[in-house]
Amino acid sequence: MTFPLPYPPFHPLRFPLFFPLMTKLTDDEVRHIAKLARLRLTDEEVRTFAPELTSILTYIEKLKEVDTKDVEPTAQITGMHNRFREDVVRTDNPTTEEMLSTSPLPIIDQQIVTPSAHGER
Repeated sequence: MTFPLPYPPFHPLRFPLFFPLMTKLTDDEVRHIAKLARLRLTDEEVRTFAPELTSILTYIEKLKEVDTKDVEPTAQITGMHNRFREDVVRTDNPTTEEMLSTSPLPIIDQQIVTPSAHGER
């Protein structure tokens, strides 16, 4: 991703008065964050994301300074209210076999077998 300015949006060097510079994330820290998010990053992506993640964390630190003690918690801002309806039991639902037949993955004992997130065991 390229930006028209020398730094990405909200980068601390674009707004030095608003963002005190925090310690830059190291490449190892970026790789650790990527691992937690189950992302594979190239060395170039690590170098790209280090300052971007640093600027995000710097911005979050700045937001922590905002006084919110007199602000009511807000779940949503649209003004909409819950709309309740009567529960209706449907009998035209697909069968278990019909639902399982839509999966391209193997089925054993009426369960879809998915690849392990932790590698082969």
